[in-house]
Amino acid sequence: MAWASLRRTLPALALSAAALSATTAHATIVERVVAVIGERPVLWTDLLHRATAGRVQIRQQTRDANVISVQEQEMYKELLDRMIDDRLEEQQADRAHITVTAEEIDRAIANIAAQAQSQQGRPVTPADVMLEVHRRGLTDQDFHDEIRRQILDGKLIELRVRPRVRVTEQDARSTYVHWVDELKDQEPVDVRVLALRVVPGSTKEQFQARMTLAEELARRTRAGDDYCQLVTQFSDDVSTRTTCGTHGPQAFAQLLPPIQNAVRTLRAGEVSDPLPIQTGQEVVIVLVMPMGRAPVPPFSQVKDEMTQKATLEGLERARKQWLHELRRNVYVDVRL
Repeated sequence: MAWASLRRTLPALALSAAALSATTAHATIVERVVAVIGERPVLWTDLLHRATAGRVQIRQQTRDANVISVQEQEMYKELLDRMIDDRLEEQQADRAHITVTAEEIDRAIANIAAQAQSQQGRPVTPADVMLEVHRRGLTDQDFHDEIRRQILDGKLIELRVRPRVRVTEQDARSTYVHWVDELKDQEPVDVRVLALRVVPGSTKEQFQARMTLAEELARRTRAGDDYCQLVTQFSDDVSTRTTCGTHGPQAFAQLLPPIQNAVRTLRAGEVSDPLPIQTGQEVVIVLVMPMGRAPVPPFSQVKDEMTQKATLEGLERARKQWLHELRRNVYVDVRL
């Protein structure tokens, strides 16, 4: 299944418990202090624990020992920097008497499930989310700790960072200009996609039935049937059923490779043959209809989106500045 929400929540988390045990079974851990924040140490085992998923991911991508070593060292440095920020935020939360309750964590997991359900167009429960977490080799506590850190970060941003950010219409227009420049650099295209989901565990006969339906929809489109109506009626991507299968302008490089290939070979308005695409643990059969280079919408049409984007960028800058100020007032000694 395409756990987009879960991936956004835990971008560095990968992978199966079997893979994890295979890479760590023979490791010998020597305890040491890798950083000190105030009077509190960060231990090597603390860092390793936070890095387990990333280590497995690196090893799945390459078997070159030199590459693994270089990538792991970079990962450790970045992760330790984030752990120092976490400790500083915990100190600020303690001083402001900010806490995160079990109910808030449960609500956050329920929200992840709801977002996954919205994207997939089928029921997804918190229990399903936790099953996916376990499949990635994580414990309930690991996941709850990560959720807690993110909720705490959000509360501190509201309390300490948001008051520093004031976004004007000029800020939104500047963000729009940068966005347009990025689109031009990345060859924006408008692609309409009709997606038929294949239920995980389907038999060959069930898979072929979905392929047959996709072939029939392609035939009907080429015979003159309204593609947008077919998307509304048949597509399993609920987020684009009312937009004729399009998410709007997208950078060509961000499209999945099979869709890129279809866009290269089809003229605007033509529909592709059915394309089976593996997405995570499931297969989606798609029909692709490229519409050529996407027109860039005027600022008035995307003003709210650009204001939100400018606000998020301003919050991130202000957050980094706030954390920098915290570091200047606390003894931090990195020993990695």
